[in-house]
Amino acid sequence: MSASPEKSVETGVLHATDNGVSWITLNRPEALNAIARDQRERIIALLEAASSDPAVRAVVITGSGRGFCSGADLRGDTAAPERERVAGDVARTIRGGAQRLIAAVLDCEKPVIASVNGAAAGLGAHLALACDLVLASESATFIEVFVRRGLVPDGGGAYLLTRLVGPQRAKELMFFGDALSATDAERLGLVNRVLPAAALEKVTRTWAERLAAGPTRALALTKQLVNASLDDNRTSAFAAEAAAQESNMTTLDAGEGVASFRERRPPYFRGR
Repeated sequence: MSASPEKSVETGVLHATDNGVSWITLNRPEALNAIARDQRERIIALLEAASSDPAVRAVVITGSGRGFCSGADLRGDTAAPERERVAGDVARTIRGGAQRLIAAVLDCEKPVIASVNGAAAGLGAHLALACDLVLASESATFIEVFVRRGLVPDGGGAYLLTRLVGPQRAKELMFFGDALSATDAERLGLVNRVLPAAALEKVTRTWAERLAAGPTRALALTKQLVNASLDDNRTSAFAAEAAAQESNMTTLDAGEGVASFRERRPPYFRGR
């Protein structure tokens, strides 16, 4: 995929900001865009920057070449010098690595679209599923590859999948590690739309630019409410909803939305 103005390339990640959309493209096609430490840190930094940058009002994550992301790059990840492993090392690595990446997507204050152009495996699948909306090419696949390596899923996989498809389906995907086609992923509710490869970028751009033209703070608060909804009881959820409405009504976009309704005209949101 491509995006136009303000391009930068760093540590295997392409970045461009175009029409209020921050395009983050994993760019290691020879490794099916496996994420090593440098790429992970760059993506986290870009997502954090998007939250605080008023010029960014939506984010797209995609991959170059024929894969979206094949997961964590265990071979190419040059960790600290070898030493005897001590208790807690693995847990600390997961918390500081895969979980930070997924949390950065979930916590980003701008809507994030995954544009899945090929295989999304392991951490790559979880990166896509953590996004607010998922568009997939007809050739895309989603693979819970961990069981094939004798590993427990990480990067928030059990948390994400259970909430998206329920415990039985989540266990089926994680216990067997079979490749899930884009069509089946859409049927299960993991994907919003499946598109021909030639249409993926165009539709992604259309969706992203619609979000970028929307009431940015209202979208951020809506994202927070939805993401927290399955963890909250009704009392907490209703209190959070009321607080979000109170906060949002101080924004210029909320005032514009009400004014445009009264004046019977389309709203013009400025993301403020």
